[in-house]
Amino acid sequence: MCRESRAVDTESLCVLSGKLVWAIRVDLHILDNGGNLIDAANIAALAALLTFRRPEISLGGQDSQEVTVHPPEEREPLHLIIHHLPIAVTFAFFNYESSVVIDPTHEEEAFMGGRMTATINANGDVCAIQKAGGEGVLQSVIMQCLRIASVKAGSMTEKIKKAVDSYNTERAFRKIKRHTSSVPMDVDRGAANIGVQQNSSSVNHMERLKRMSEEGVANQSEGAAGETELSEKRQTNKGNEDAKNLTGGPSSWDPYSNGVDSNILKASHATLSCLHL
Repeated sequence: MCRESRAVDTESLCVLSGKLVWAIRVDLHILDNGGNLIDAANIAALAALLTFRRPEISLGGQDSQEVTVHPPEEREPLHLIIHHLPIAVTFAFFNYESSVVIDPTHEEEAFMGGRMTATINANGDVCAIQKAGGEGVLQSVIMQCLRIASVKAGSMTEKIKKAVDSYNTERAFRKIKRHTSSVPMDVDRGAANIGVQQNSSSVNHMERLKRMSEEGVANQSEGAAGETELSEKRQTNKGNEDAKNLTGGPSSWDPYSNGVDSNILKASHATLSCLHL
């Protein structure tokens, strides 16, 4: 029905004129049969064609004869061009009751004398009519069925488009959510915060250097009192530094170190050794 009604634009499927075209096929898998499989399969096929996306291609090389198929990560896939939606509406005829049933169930199909499927789009254009069974149908009955099918096609088209729009919106939301996992950051504000931190750290560093220089001047003034005292202090400091290096204390090049008692470090090392044992 979709093929005879020319719902899909076949010219847009052409890759190279006279050589290559896209082949579109719809596979239907029936899970349950509650009746009227034709109409159900028609709706499923239309929904599949509306939500299908084919890869984008480009022509290159000499004489533009080399075809490159781009993956979806590089270029966004393209949707099919569908001119209209041919909706199939099936009627069942019963001879002994002279009645017509639209959208017959599985039980009604077992007792019907004939069946007619009218394919109509939302504009009221008759795309196809298929009559099965030996039951004869009057012309007036057929015209009445076509009027009913036209109304049914309009309402079914709206339902299909609404479902497809909802599906496309959900798919686009999943794609956006997948690509925006990182937390957004204001670059200007972040740079300003970094600058403030750097300025504050530099100010603190300058203050420490200033205190160190003041302490150094005070030490030099005290050391000028006598060279003998200075030599004794140096020997004492050297002995302390050797003890600190042996016990793992702070190194002599650390200007911010206030020194650590060697006895405390020895006790802590002994405790750690006991814990490891």
